[in-house]
Amino acid sequence: MELELHQLELRYEALRKRAPVAERQLLGSLAEIGQQLPIVVVSEAQRFVVIDGYKRVRALKRLARDTVRATGWQMPELEALLLERRMRCASEDAFDQGWLLAELRARFGLSLEELARRFERNKSWVSRRLALVQILPATIQESVRTGTLAAHAAMKYLVPLARANATAATRLAEAITPFKPTSREVGALYAGWLSGTARTRELILATPQVYLQAQAT
Repeated sequence: MELELHQLELRYEALRKRAPVAERQLLGSLAEIGQQLPIVVVSEAQRFVVIDGYKRVRALKRLARDTVRATGWQMPELEALLLERRMRCASEDAFDQGWLLAELRARFGLSLEELARRFERNKSWVSRRLALVQILPATIQESVRTGTLAAHAAMKYLVPLARANATAATRLAEAITPFKPTSREVGALYAGWLSGTARTRELILATPQVYLQAQAT
């Protein structure tokens, strides 16, 4: 079916990380050959909740298109979200899982026991992923979503720092994300922060790339 973009409800867009390179490629493909795959929606009153296809919707908006091809799943919204998750589980990480679990708990009131059953996991697995998105400051999570900070680096280095000192984690993330560091570079900066003096930490915050260059020599 063909839908107007203004009919779409994009309430789950924040549950997806963005990949700038992939989105540019998709934009070029849509401009050249048009939309090949429909987005997935479930109907809600006169609007349609997007379950899958957020990158396509963003690209179509950038191309100033008014409509999108969609396929509707005839099932409740919660079941559609869980089905879509099972279809892409091989490509998800703990952040994807944590964001979805937190959303399901907040929007549908699911208990830890129910979430564990739905995901075929135990309560400990659910609790760890919920804790991940609760511990890490929202600004750092946004950097992960937009692709300026690798999810692996955030989980390995910034989560432990945020657990001990959320303000320090936020300051470090704000300093390093503008130059889009690799996970290895984030690790080096994190190690320097932990072992460094107050002066070293200020250097890392002010000029993280200079600090990395100094460590490489």
